[in-house]
Amino acid sequence: MIHSRIFTFNPLGTNCVVVWADGQGACTLVDPGMSSDEGVKDLTDYMDREGLRPDAILLTHGHFDHVWGVEKLLARYDIPVYMHPADKEILADCGSVFSGLPKSFKVFQHHFATADLADGDVITTAGTPWTVIHTPGHTPGGVCYYSAENSLLLSGDTLFAGSIGRTDLGGGDYDVLMHSILQKLLVLPGDTDVIPGHGQPTTIAKEGMSNPFLQPFNNPEGDFPQEGIAIDGFV
Repeated sequence: MIHSRIFTFNPLGTNCVVVWADGQGACTLVDPGMSSDEGVKDLTDYMDREGLRPDAILLTHGHFDHVWGVEKLLARYDIPVYMHPADKEILADCGSVFSGLPKSFKVFQHHFATADLADGDVITTAGTPWTVIHTPGHTPGGVCYYSAENSLLLSGDTLFAGSIGRTDLGGGDYDVLMHSILQKLLVLPGDTDVIPGHGQPTTIAKEGMSNPFLQPFNNPEGDFPQEGIAIDGFV
């Protein structure tokens, strides 16, 4: 059985997820966006109390609010950081991507090595295999991590409860994002639990049936057919 604990960090409310399986002393950290030493302490103290030690960091994309705490964790743990290579430019130049933020909001450059991912890769961390689903649109290298065995999707900023990722930042593309969601995520079993990069958890079925951004009337180009996309028995 898999377990997850969601921490919400930084002024943008990024979800950092700790995932582990029964009988495993290791855990996986997803999008560690801690912007303060207090946040780092909250996370590491929790892992220490639970007897967990991270063996990998999974990044859903390269935006600074999802990677804010990576360097501080790497100073403590010698573990790999996984990210799609299409987001390396965003990671290296996140200040320009978020140039519209207030000057008081400090955005700094990140310098850490990442292990490349590709669509369809299966990586095993903390005893759990994750299928990498490349879902560009929010960023060119956005990915989701899917555990079919545990009916769990870590969707980053691709899909939210009742919403979708923004596409007005550098590298964003609305049509590409919609294609990623409709063709790669909504085809998953409807009872798949979804933990997004911000906000509350949801399920694939709930988003397929009620997310206003995914309804046919909200498709300006009309080139993403809804027919044939099954959501837990509904088409």
